[in-house]
Formats: sequence, C-alpha cells, structure tokens
Amino acid sequence: MTRKEKAMNYFKEGFNCSQSVVLAYSDMLDADESFLLKLSSSFGGGLGRLREVCGAVSGMAIVTGILYGYDDSSSKEDKAEHYKRIQELAHEFEKRNGSIVCRELLGLNVKHDEPTPEARTAEYYKKRPCVELVGDAAEILEEYINNNPKK
Repeated sequence: MTRKEKAMNYFKEGFNCSQSVVLAYSDMLDADESFLLKLSSSFGGGLGRLREVCGAVSGMAIVTGILYGYDDSSSKEDKAEHYKRIQELAHEFEKRNGSIVCRELLGLNVKHDEPTPEARTAEYYKKRPCVELVGDAAEILEEYINNNPKK
C-alpha cells in the first residue's frame, strides 16, 4: 500500500487530515504512534476547524519537521533552508489544488466553523474533497523524501 493510500484510509477511519498524513509516515518517525496522533490532533479542519491552513498541509509540515527540521536556534541557514523546504511543499500542494487554505479548498464562506466535526457519512464524503487532499499531501511528501534523502 502506498503512503497516499495509507493516508486516505486513515482519514476514512476517522482520523483528521493532519493525523492521516502523519500516520502514513509513522514508520519513518522516531516517535510513538500515540504521541504522533496527539501532536497532529490540533491541526484538523484548518487548525481546530478554524478553516485556515489545510490540516493535510500541516501534516506534511509536521513530518518534514521531524525528518529534516533544525534544532539550533542560532543557525539562520538551517532555519532558512527548512522554511524553503516547507514553502516548496506548500506551493506544490497549492499548484495541485488551487489553495492551501481549508475554507477555500472546501468552498466555505465561513472563516471559523463550529468546533464539533461533522459525522463521516456517505454524504460527507460526496461533498468534501478531504480524502483526496490528504492523499495529495502524502504523495507530495513521498516525492519530496524520495528526491531529498536525509543527510
């Protein structure tokens, strides 16, 4: 199963968009799955259903930070290199989907949504492109990792 398929399946199981992307990479991350789920839990629905940056994009950023991130606050070069990496991933997602903003991707007029998630029914999946967006994020990240092995 590809990471894209894994991420899509995790979303269909009920995990949020960010969690789904992160879980698809859990085997590469030096962290407990429960910790990864908690770490990424706040980013669903564009940050707690505020409908800002898509949770799938945030999930890419979380995985990228764990794999490639910097930990030296004095290294401006490392910080700039990492931000460049995140921007590349976000731009690729935007190129494929038209935006990285949750409400724009979902065609919503509301800036901040109710905190209670909608039930995941057949109707939900018909009107929401989230499964595909999660898949795109996982695929973009896989392409990036394959072309940019860790040092």
